[in-house]
Amino acid sequence: MATVKDLLKGKFTQVWYVTPTSTVSDALKLLAEQQIGAVLVVEAGKIVGIFSERDFARKVLQPEVGLNTQVGDLMVRGVYYVTPDQSVESCMALMTSKRIRHLPVLEENKLVGVISIGDVIRQIILEKEMTIQSLEDYIWVHMI
Repeated sequence: MATVKDLLKGKFTQVWYVTPTSTVSDALKLLAEQQIGAVLVVEAGKIVGIFSERDFARKVLQPEVGLNTQVGDLMVRGVYYVTPDQSVESCMALMTSKRIRHLPVLEENKLVGVISIGDVIRQIILEKEMTIQSLEDYIWVHMI
């Protein structure tokens, strides 16, 4: 059973972030440049929120929301996080139950990475494929 630590080993661990006073325009540019779906919102070294493409898409038609709106006005507060020793399955359960797509990874209160639902799904599929292959090998050997 894989852990978050295993996921981080195969990832580029640069964590991108903006501040609550950053503009939506700046955050969207960062998302596009880095080809990522969300950025953490950090203030005074502490995670205070997360901002995603979905947050913007859901609020863009509100009259008070524009590209110069501050990220702090649109970000999701109360960010869930995981630790490196947590299982991938527990991450999937948390992401599913809370309907979230990104989880910061904290180790001893220090940010060490971010995982996405895509990372989790890839790992679960890999593990299932390995199990299937092992079972097929077992059956093949015992049929001879």
